[in-house]
Amino acid sequence: MRVREPLFSTDPPSSMRSTLPCFNSYFQAYKLHKLYKNWEDTPDIGFVVMKGSGNRAFSAGGDIVAIRDFVQKGNMEECKEFFRNLYNFIYVLGTYLKPNVAILDGYTMGGAGGISIPGTFRVATDKTVFAIPETLIGYHPDAGASFYISRLPGYLGEYLALTGARLSGVEMVACGLATHYSQSTNVPLIEEHLRNLITDDPSIIETSLSNFSDLHYPNNSSVIRRIEMLDKCFKHDTVEEIMDALENEAAKTNDEWCLSTLKNLKYASPLSLKVTLRSIREGRFQSLDQCLIREYRMTLQGISGQISTDFCEGVRARMVDKDHAPKWDPPSLEHVSKDMVDQYFSPISETEPELDLPTKQREAFT
Repeated sequence: MRVREPLFSTDPPSSMRSTLPCFNSYFQAYKLHKLYKNWEDTPDIGFVVMKGSGNRAFSAGGDIVAIRDFVQKGNMEECKEFFRNLYNFIYVLGTYLKPNVAILDGYTMGGAGGISIPGTFRVATDKTVFAIPETLIGYHPDAGASFYISRLPGYLGEYLALTGARLSGVEMVACGLATHYSQSTNVPLIEEHLRNLITDDPSIIETSLSNFSDLHYPNNSSVIRRIEMLDKCFKHDTVEEIMDALENEAAKTNDEWCLSTLKNLKYASPLSLKVTLRSIREGRFQSLDQCLIREYRMTLQGISGQISTDFCEGVRARMVDKDHAPKWDPPSLEHVSKDMVDQYFSPISETEPELDLPTKQREAFT
């Protein structure tokens, strides 16, 4: 048994299990896609383990700055290729024939959810920090987020998608985003155990991971303990109604959670908030491939600048200049028209092809 080196070789490894560090999700998507396909077709590989390359993050989407640079230089074809590769890999992962174990030891943000949650097992730790903070950079939760986030209990998905709020590893397990929880110090033991495990049976892998799992419950301040209040506020049909509900609760109770949630919503891009709410609501009734195809449309609209330049402005404010003072356009919810939101969900042009996923080839996998 051995880990294949180099880790991004396109040659299939000969071990029963393969460990793959996950770097920046967008730029490595092509290599991930090719490796996973090779491993799926290799009989002596039973399952795949994906982990982060360092000790701070599984994947934190830092490549979004490079995408902004491509947009500003007019290199839209390169951007399209990045997202096509990413979304295709996510679809392959969601229909993968072999068990996949993602070890989410550290920051797991943005596209990191897309390249892990559609898989079989997700191991969170005390160092895990999960978030989908796209509305805070003038974007929308993508990479399959509208599929898996919309299926969380109650209206937790709307809350996470609109506010960019963070979850701990314990909270990820509690709401179903992760399948197992363990202390970060156990990760080397988990890796060693999986390295020596020869199987393609998910139940054996499940038992193995459970042997290293710890039982923890969210603390009293966790949003998981506030599902009733969260549902009361986020069940509404519009962002305006959601914010009004939070304002009313904050006025009555001076609740710190209501106040901080409102603060996040008021910071986010107004256009992104409205687009994101519709995306999550539509995703609840769509399959993974339908969500990815729709998100690809939304992504091209979002980065093209035809409707708004919020994406470039949000990345600038939060990740480049780091002044955290974005100038959104439109500047407020009342200035976001229905036509603008509708355009987000439309093809970018009559000649622009839709995202092409291998649905026919993999329909038996679903």
